Amino acid sequence: MKSVARILAIIAVGAIAVAASATQAQESGTSGYALGYGPDPVLPRPQTALIATVNIAPTAPWPDGATPKPAQGLGVKAFARDLDHPRWLHVLTNGDVLVVETNAPAKHDDGFSFRKWIMGLLMKRAGAGIKSPNRITLLRDTNHDGVADERSTFIEGLNSPFGMTFANGKLYVANTDAVLAFAYKNGETRMTAPPQKIVDLPAGDINHHWTKDVVASPDGKKLYVTVGSNSNVGENGIKAEENRAAVLEVDLASHKMRLFASGLRNPNGLSWNPDDGRLWVAVNERDEIGDDLVPDYITSVKDGAFYGWPYSYYGQHVDVRMKPQRPDLVSRAIKPDYALGSHTASLGLTFYTGSLLGSDYRGGAFVGQHGSWNRDPRSGYKVIFVPFRNGRPQGPPQDILTGFINADDKAMGRPVGVAVDKAGALLVADDVGNTIWRVTPASIR
Repeated sequence: MKSVARILAIIAVGAIAVAASATQAQESGTSGYALGYGPDPVLPRPQTALIATVNIAPTAPWPDGATPKPAQGLGVKAFARDLDHPRWLHVLTNGDVLVVETNAPAKHDDGFSFRKWIMGLLMKRAGAGIKSPNRITLLRDTNHDGVADERSTFIEGLNSPFGMTFANGKLYVANTDAVLAFAYKNGETRMTAPPQKIVDLPAGDINHHWTKDVVASPDGKKLYVTVGSNSNVGENGIKAEENRAAVLEVDLASHKMRLFASGLRNPNGLSWNPDDGRLWVAVNERDEIGDDLVPDYITSVKDGAFYGWPYSYYGQHVDVRMKPQRPDLVSRAIKPDYALGSHTASLGLTFYTGSLLGSDYRGGAFVGQHGSWNRDPRSGYKVIFVPFRNGRPQGPPQDILTGFINADDKAMGRPVGVAVDKAGALLVADDVGNTIWRVTPASIR
């Protein structure tokens, strides 16, 4: 049986290599933006192939003393190492840093398919095949030297947790299947209060996009929760997508939940724009119609708005794979605000309101790009900064942290969540490198 599996794997990898060499992505765009970036990205014609491009970076550990490469004028060092698949971050008001160590829940859809089998092999190769630790770890820097010197298990026994937010004296945690609330006492290093379930979230046997982010409204009366789609482009049936590919609004007084915005294939990072108070989200778009389609994006989220998935992309560009079509929905699909490159797996999003990094960054957005799996050449595998002015994106993105891929074409790290610490430094969760990186001005050691 093992020999058969090995033969199938060799065949699959060979087919993947052929598919990967069949098309080559473009790398340049117009108006100073790289292809697939900016408010008006160039969108080539869709391409289809018998086997989609698969080009994921295998993993390798960070060598001793090695770090990602920061942008000019910035420096980076490890805030904490030797974590277990850290993906998301939240900074408490006292400066303690909460890290979600997590991965996908166990799969319950037992049906076999060649595609699922291959994807499972590839995800393991990319460092994403571990069992979920299901915990939140607290990190504390007691001597303010930029390195955490205290660490404790804050909450354990969760169910593939992801997003966190604080309001009303409570820490809200988005498990893959529910939002929980924990009463928090300032300074405690281990949560002792039992959880209160606020609402159930769409999950189930498929649960294709399992990560759920959560953010509280500024007045603390509502929560906003991201829920990704249950498929790439509706192949599991539209009934499987109820309250998915969406941002949901939860009223904390009544615990009632409603659809706030839809058509967002895989929304993740939520962040409030400091200039105009609007909610923004980072979204991963669909796969398998070409190396340069479809750009991931960040966008402001409008109440009642529809953003296209699965019927159209980047506004009203129809995806012909979805049957039957819904021209009534396509006609009102909203074009996102700012493209982040195709297949970059842009997950983390936070607006910068600090001062440590300088005025050039204030009001703009940092984005953690986890990195592509089906693009040649690869995209993402870095942290970028999108400048904003008066609440709107202005100008091309800037690389902030690069160098996650080594000279042997292996990923030493993959950035996910981003957050700003109490001092104004940027924190980056690296789930392959098992590290939290801290970005400051280069003058700070």
